[in-house]
Amino acid sequence: MLKKTLLSVLLFFSFYTVSLGQDLYQIKGSVLNANTLQPIEGANIIGKNRYAISSKTGEFILKNIAKGTYTFTVSYVGFITKKITVNVNSETENLSIHLIEGTTSLEEIKVLGKSKERIVKEIPMVSQSVSKEFLENNRENSLMQTLSKIPGVSTINIGSGQSKPVIRGLGFNRVAVVQNGIKHEAQQWGNDHGLEIDQQGIENIQIIKGPASLLYGSDAIAGVVDIQPNKIPSKNSFNVEVNILGETNNDLIGVSAGITSRKENWFYRGRLTYRDYGDYKVPTDQINYENYIFDLHNNNLRNTAGKEADASISIGYDKNSITSETSFSNVNAKNGFFANAHGLEVRTSSIDYDSSNRDIDLPFHKVNHFKITNNTSIKTDNHKLYFDFGFQNNHREEHSEPVPHGYMPKPSDSKERVFKKNTYSFNARDAFKPNSKHDMVVGLNIEYQDNNIDGWGFLIPEYDRFTAGIFGYDQFEVNSNLHILAGLRYDYGFVDTKAYYDWFQSTINNDDGSTSYVYLQRSQDKTLNFGNVSASLGLSYINNKTTYKVNIGRSFRMPLSNELASDGVNYHMYRYERGNIDLDPEISYQLDVDVDHTSKSFSIGVSPFVNIFENYIYLNPTSSYYETLQIYEYTQAKVFRIGGEFRANTSINKNLQLDTSVEYVYSRQTSGAKEGFTLPFSPPLSGLLSVNYRLKDAFLFKNPQLMADFRITAAQEEIVPPEEKTVGYQVLNMSFLSELDVFKNNDPIEMRLKLNNVFDTKYFNHTSFYRLIDVPEAGRNLSLSVTIPF
Repeated sequence: MLKKTLLSVLLFFSFYTVSLGQDLYQIKGSVLNANTLQPIEGANIIGKNRYAISSKTGEFILKNIAKGTYTFTVSYVGFITKKITVNVNSETENLSIHLIEGTTSLEEIKVLGKSKERIVKEIPMVSQSVSKEFLENNRENSLMQTLSKIPGVSTINIGSGQSKPVIRGLGFNRVAVVQNGIKHEAQQWGNDHGLEIDQQGIENIQIIKGPASLLYGSDAIAGVVDIQPNKIPSKNSFNVEVNILGETNNDLIGVSAGITSRKENWFYRGRLTYRDYGDYKVPTDQINYENYIFDLHNNNLRNTAGKEADASISIGYDKNSITSETSFSNVNAKNGFFANAHGLEVRTSSIDYDSSNRDIDLPFHKVNHFKITNNTSIKTDNHKLYFDFGFQNNHREEHSEPVPHGYMPKPSDSKERVFKKNTYSFNARDAFKPNSKHDMVVGLNIEYQDNNIDGWGFLIPEYDRFTAGIFGYDQFEVNSNLHILAGLRYDYGFVDTKAYYDWFQSTINNDDGSTSYVYLQRSQDKTLNFGNVSASLGLSYINNKTTYKVNIGRSFRMPLSNELASDGVNYHMYRYERGNIDLDPEISYQLDVDVDHTSKSFSIGVSPFVNIFENYIYLNPTSSYYETLQIYEYTQAKVFRIGGEFRANTSINKNLQLDTSVEYVYSRQTSGAKEGFTLPFSPPLSGLLSVNYRLKDAFLFKNPQLMADFRITAAQEEIVPPEEKTVGYQVLNMSFLSELDVFKNNDPIEMRLKLNNVFDTKYFNHTSFYRLIDVPEAGRNLSLSVTIPF
C-alpha cells in the first residue's frame, strides 16, 4: 500500500511539473576571472525575480525562464559589477561571463559584509562545514556513515543501515545532534540503534569538534553535529527531484522525492523517502560468539534486513525583517538484529532465519520518531532575535523471542521493552552589535523530557528530565585579523526517576532458613538536581593565508537515567547492567588548537587537542554475576585524552585533486577500577587518501569524475577488558560521478556509481557494535544512485 501511494505521489509530481514546464527554459553559464580565467565561486547573478549564485566551478543555472529578453547584474567582492542582457529561446547557449578585478581604495569604502569563509576563519571554535556536494558525493547507508570521511568523525555501526556519531572517540549522549536548531532526542544512550534522521535533502551540516556546551547545553561535551536548515528558496521558483538508489550487498531498493516551491513571501518544501533492504553480506561464512560457531548461509548476516519510510513537510514565510518556517517530519523504521547477537537462545529457536534474506524475524526493533519544529528570526535596527520551538515523540519497541529467565516465567508476547519519550524544547537568543568591534549573543535553552516504559523486560525506569541554561558570549575584534571570543553559561537540571517492581515473584532465602516470594524493586522514586558552569575563551589570528585558532573551555554533562538507575539484563550485550544513583556530573577541560594554511592550489591543516575529564562515567565489568550473567556497574574515573587531525589538499592540475587526512586519539584512565586502561570504543590511528580526477565530457556524460578513497587503519592494541584487540586493515572504495545531459532545456540527471570494499576485504571496525561479537564489516557492495530533477 505504501509503495502504491508513493508511486502515485511521484507520478503526480511528474505530471504537474511537466505541465508547468512547457515553453520554459533555463539559462546556464559560468563566471570567470577575466585575468586568470579561473572560476569565481559565490558571484551573484541577479535579475527581476531571478537570483543565482555561482558554484565552486563558477557555474550557475537560472530555471523556469520563459522566452524573452532579460537583464542581469553579475557581481562579486573585489570585481567590477557587470550587466548582461540575454535573449532566451530554444537555442540559448551557455554564457561565459568574465569579471574584471577592481582597484578600490580601502580608505574610501566601508565594508558592510563578510564572506562565509571569512566569518568561519574569525570564529575561534574548531569546526568544519559539510556541503551538499560532499553529502551527495559520499552518501552511504546512514547519515553518520556518510560523515565518517570527515577527519575526527567516526561511527558506532549497527548493521548496514544504522549508526551513531563519535567525535574524537566520544559518542552516545556526549555528542549533540541538532536539526533545525533543536537537539535530536531519541534513545541515543543505547548501543544498538542509530539516528532517526532522513539524510536525503540535507544541504549543510556544521560539525564542531570538542566541547560546545556553551551554545548547545550539557550533551555537547564532546562535540556537535548541527544539521542546519536548508536555504530559503528564491522567489517564484518550483523544483522537484527524485532520487533512486540500488545496492547489491543487501539488495537495497530506495527512492526519495523532494519538492520545493515559493511564490513571493510564502514557501513550502516536502520529501518522501522509502528504503527496503535484506540481510547484508560479510566476507566470512562463520561467526565465533561466546566460543560457539555460527554458520552463515550464503555469507548473509542473518536477520539484519530492514525497511524505513520517512516523510517531511514544511511551510515558511520570508519578508523584510521576519523569517519563519514550521517543519513536520516522521521517521518510521523496522530493523532486525543479528539473531546470534541477542543471547545464545537462538541455538534452540524454532525460527528458520535462513528461509529468506528479506524477512525480519525476532529479534527486531521498531521505532517511530515524530518531530515538529519552528524557527523564527526577527530583525530590528541593531538586533536579530532567534526563536526555536520543538516537540518530539520517540516510540521504540524491542521485540525478542519470549523465553523464561531465572525466576521470570515465559512471557506471553514478544514485546520485551518499549520506550515512549516526549521532548519539548525552546531556544531563544539575541544577536546584536553594541559597536563595530563587538558581536554579542545572549540566549537561553529549555528542554523537558517525559519517558515512559512498557514490556516484560526492564533496563531503565520511567523518568522526567528538565534542563535549562542561560548563556552569553562576545566576539571582540581587536583588529581586522585578530578576534577574541569569550563566553559563559550556567545550566540547571533535574532527573526524576520512577519506582519499578518486577511483574513476577523472585525467591529469597531468609537468614532463618525460610523462603519468601517477593516482587523485587528495580528502581525507586528519586529526584536528583544538577547545576554547573561552562566557559570558553578563544582567539583567532589571520596572517595572510594562514589562520591560527586557540580555544580553551570548561564543560559539563548531566548523568543519564541509564547511568543513574538501570538495573536489568541487556541481552544485546549479554550482560547485566546496574546504574549508580551517586554519580556526579562529568566535568571536562579541553584545549583546542587549529592551524590552517590555504593557497590557490594547496592547503594544509592540523588540529591537536588536550582533554581532561575529572569524573568520566563508564560501564565497568565487575567480578559479580546475576544468573550466569556478568554484572556491569556505572562508575567514574579521571581520564586524560590527547590527539588531533592532520589534513592536506592539493590540485596537481585542473583535473586532478589529492586529499589526505590522518586522525588519532590517545585515552588513559588515571584513576578508578580501570586505571591505566583506555576508554571503550576508542578509534585507532587512521588515515584516508582520496583522489579525484575529472574526465572529459563524452556522449551523454557531462563533468564526469573518477574518485578513489583508500583507508588505512592501524591495529587497536589499547582496549578495556572485556574488549578485544582489533587488527589493522586497508580498504579501497571507488566512485564514478557524472551528469547525464538527457533532457534538453532541463537540468541534467546526476548519477553516482560506487564500489565499496573493492577487494571484499575481511576487516573489523573497532567502533562497530557488532565487532564485539566477531562480526566483520560488510563485504563488497556496488551501488547506483540517480537523481532526476524536474
